[in-house]
Amino acid sequence: MKHGKKYVEAAKLVDRATFYEPAEAIALAKKTAVAKFDETIEVHIRTGCDGRHADQQIRGAVVLPNGTGKTVKVLVFAKGDKLNEAEAAGADYVGGEELIPKIQNEGWLDFDVVVATPDMMGVVGRLGKVLGPKGLMPNPKAGTVTMDVTKAINDIKAGKIEYRLDKNNIVHVPVGKASFTEEALQENFNALMDAIVKAKPSALKGQYLRSITLTSTMGPGVKVSVAKF
Repeated sequence: MKHGKKYVEAAKLVDRATFYEPAEAIALAKKTAVAKFDETIEVHIRTGCDGRHADQQIRGAVVLPNGTGKTVKVLVFAKGDKLNEAEAAGADYVGGEELIPKIQNEGWLDFDVVVATPDMMGVVGRLGKVLGPKGLMPNPKAGTVTMDVTKAINDIKAGKIEYRLDKNNIVHVPVGKASFTEEALQENFNALMDAIVKAKPSALKGQYLRSITLTSTMGPGVKVSVAKF
């Protein structure tokens, strides 16, 4: 893959053989974010888990203290009083059964997170084939299947992110924007790593965290030392 001049120049700042301390890695990821837009700073964590085994799955959510820097659109499936509660809490879209054909047939997906009350999961389940592959299915572990829709919406709007293993047993999550201060990114990174360390499956034998890489959307990867985790 051929990289542009900016990327090549930025990549020279990063020593591929070095495992950096988190603070250094964050500074480098910021410095190498040279695109014309405000790049997202992402963390990629390779684990020793085998996600094919249910007892080695990692899935959960964490509220980043400084948010993600992204405006998140929330869709809530609810009924009765919970519809009004969701609207009052600042949900972008609220509804029930009538939204199914819009999503299924018209391909409407103008939202980033889906929250549902437990009594609506039968309805939402019909969207499994559409929402599942996009990682949008509400899930109790992530706090998106709940009767407390106000808390769910507030947490998401405040910077709550979900983490889960992909099919290669890697967790990919954003921890902010290149425009954030190093301190803000460090606080977000620490909050994420605390949650990931706590989520270690008890069934796992051997090394849990194999590698951690920090990168901006268009920048080179910066390896982070896993020693302290």
